[in-house]
Amino acid sequence: MPDLTTEQLRPDGSLRHLLTLEGLSRAQLERLLERAQGFVRPLGVRPAMSQTLNGTTVANLFTEPSTRTRVSFELAAKRLGAAVVNLEMQLSSRVKGESMLDTVYTLQSMQVDAFVIRDAEAGVPQLVAAHVAPHVSVLSAGEAHLSHPTQGLLDALTIRQSKPRFGELTVAIVGDIRHSRVARSDWHALRTLGVTQLRLVAPPALMPDAGEFAGGARHTRLEDGLKNADVIVMLRIQKERMGEADLPDGKQYFGAWGLTRERLALARPDAIVMHPQPMNRGIEIASEVADGPQSVIRDQVRNGVAVRMAVLEEVLGGRR
Repeated sequence: MPDLTTEQLRPDGSLRHLLTLEGLSRAQLERLLERAQGFVRPLGVRPAMSQTLNGTTVANLFTEPSTRTRVSFELAAKRLGAAVVNLEMQLSSRVKGESMLDTVYTLQSMQVDAFVIRDAEAGVPQLVAAHVAPHVSVLSAGEAHLSHPTQGLLDALTIRQSKPRFGELTVAIVGDIRHSRVARSDWHALRTLGVTQLRLVAPPALMPDAGEFAGGARHTRLEDGLKNADVIVMLRIQKERMGEADLPDGKQYFGAWGLTRERLALARPDAIVMHPQPMNRGIEIASEVADGPQSVIRDQVRNGVAVRMAVLEEVLGGRR
């Protein structure tokens, strides 16, 4: 991982890039969450708008398909007054052999101020951050299996809205943890914010290596991991992982690992259910749970725009 002092922070300690949540302080995370909460509005109410970033330009560079993350970054930037450029990199000059850095240098010459990057290859956001001009910021919108920092922040904000005492919570992260960037960013955020009872709940083949997620309790039986949990974070199971987990189809996975209403009853009565989406209904989660009264999945989507507004305002507003 990058050295946060040189890669993410300016000399004055303000946030220049957001590449990972690992190493950021509790005060820094709480500042971002407070700023994000100020942008949250109920459905049906006009969204928060400002001209804080008027005159700046944000480029979204996505080499992986995305709906929620890309759209929410675009909405976040526009609601702060910034201009936005969206590039589907698989359709751009990168396919013709142009490197990511060449693309970045081209856009930087057009006075782009921030790059939002989603890439399946590890290290790409850090590479770009190391080569952009001093006034330019880089935000990771998802890096390989390693990190998804704004997802970690929006999940923390969603939990905070229902259960603000992080130190008293038991959080269960369930599913394909081994390959999940969401799980890693949630872990870094929640540990930093004071959650001590973090559970990893997964089939053995989808459990991370022993050296990762140090200090968390590990459960290879779903019912054990859910017992008395305050927060349940369900992860998407990629269908190509089914064979790896000795669960060759969705029906069998759901039978052993799907979150049903009956299994949810093992958690605390006021437990909340989360999912980063896209969801495989009937594989990792039942529709009656995803759409039920304990689900805060739609709140996560709403909070995603607010968190990304907070991060953009922090990194671009801070340079002024």
